[in-house]
Amino acid sequence: MSILVMVIDDSLTVRKILEVSLKRAGFDVIAFPDGIEALQALTSSNLQRLPDVMILDVMMPKLNGYAFARIIRSKSNLRHIPILMLTSRDGMISQLRGRIAGANIYMTKPFKAQDVVQTVLSCLKIAPG
Repeated sequence: MSILVMVIDDSLTVRKILEVSLKRAGFDVIAFPDGIEALQALTSSNLQRLPDVMILDVMMPKLNGYAFARIIRSKSNLRHIPILMLTSRDGMISQLRGRIAGANIYMTKPFKAQDVVQTVLSCLKIAPG
């Protein structure tokens, strides 16, 4: 079974860049424009399986990345999924907020697609077997 990566970013361009890059690297990808849609998919029976890694923007409408990560970490069936925050917020306080919310990795935009692919591979080492 291949690795499933969930991408949550309100930017269509970022979602497409990540989807193409991750698919080229052999990952399956599902993408959502906001945290509400992603959360609905995760908590309903719409997904055939849970993602192995989540890539999450911080600044999104409806539900920001910090709140989304806190919700994920509060759910016993989801808390094990590694979260990579990928955001333009590069300040120390933003990074600390991301870690406190539950992000395993915090990367800033702009990004190199290959760096994200390598970081996803690192996230998989974090996940329990």
